[in-house]
Amino acid sequence: MHENVLLVVTISLIIIFSPFFAKLLKLPTTPIEIIFGAIFAYVGFLHEEHLFAIVAELGFLYLMFIAGTEINLKNTLKTPKSLMKKIVIYLVILYASSIALSLYLDLGKIFMVLMPLISVGLIATLSKEYGKTPWLSLSMTAGAIGEIVSIGFLTLTSAALQSGLGVGLVKTIFALALFLLFMFLLFRAMELLFWWFPQVSTSLMPHDDNKEQDIRLSMGIFFLLVGAMLYLDLELAFGAFLAGMFIPTFFEHKHELPEKLASFGFGFLVPIFFIHIGSSFNLEMLFMEGLITKALFITLAMTLMRLVASLVFIKNLGFVDAILMGLSHSMPLTLLIAMATLAYNANSIDELHYYALILASLFQAIAIMIVIKLVNNYKIKKV
Repeated sequence: MHENVLLVVTISLIIIFSPFFAKLLKLPTTPIEIIFGAIFAYVGFLHEEHLFAIVAELGFLYLMFIAGTEINLKNTLKTPKSLMKKIVIYLVILYASSIALSLYLDLGKIFMVLMPLISVGLIATLSKEYGKTPWLSLSMTAGAIGEIVSIGFLTLTSAALQSGLGVGLVKTIFALALFLLFMFLLFRAMELLFWWFPQVSTSLMPHDDNKEQDIRLSMGIFFLLVGAMLYLDLELAFGAFLAGMFIPTFFEHKHELPEKLASFGFGFLVPIFFIHIGSSFNLEMLFMEGLITKALFITLAMTLMRLVASLVFIKNLGFVDAILMGLSHSMPLTLLIAMATLAYNANSIDELHYYALILASLFQAIAIMIVIKLVNNYKIKKV
């Protein structure tokens, strides 16, 4: 009982004071929450508790939900063909580089899937800090497509690791294809419904809303899609991300809603997720032979792959903004940790590589955010 009280108090204090330390150190809040999580877990103020893990998982799903609210599917589908081709080339370069590097260094097949992972979760935190800049808008569009591909691979890899290359994998592929078909038909049906009867969207989310119907409906969509993914035994983050996309796509008149949802998430649930991520890393593992070297190599390799691939967008963004976009995709923290955990539990990677991947994800979240801040400040001064 005493330990749980200490846990709650520690989490509360980290949530309250992280922004002050972030301002003092001139760092983004997210890395501070991760670092505090690791430090306080090491000294014994944070411990693994079932409720802590559940709320952190909910925070992760809510982060993916917020990331989804940054994507208006109608606008994404209207992306010019020339830009869409570049996004496809960008992803092809990422996966080709990953396969070549994994084969050349004999890293193992799992790294072919791990290294090109893209997650827009932390891009949503960047949007909170830098606003809707051109490089972040393109980062979100390309990241959304990249994340769908990444989550597809995550879902299939998870099935392959758990059930092998057999009937279980076939069932997962069939369930995923069926779900995507259903979602496509649902999106089309809702698009037609709201086109013929535009008053439906304002009835569901009225302009003058004193009963918080917009929040209620948003949460309903969120939990319905997460529940659907849970029932189909698919990746929950995929459902949360798609749920978020519903909001700006079909309720465009509620311009302030994504910001309201984000304010709640970044003020409560999301920090708990980042604190839990930090607490899951045992600082004593830093002394494991070769760990830091491997983590730095993974961080550098994943970052360079994205920087090289992002040069595809130089004509659209310019050199500096293209680099910023590549850096923004170099923090697949949530998916990288999820995939590393799956691979480790299935004995596809050893303990050294597991902790190296966890540490690399932390290096990326901390170092890349600092680098983005420095590059962005350099760009502002130059202008």
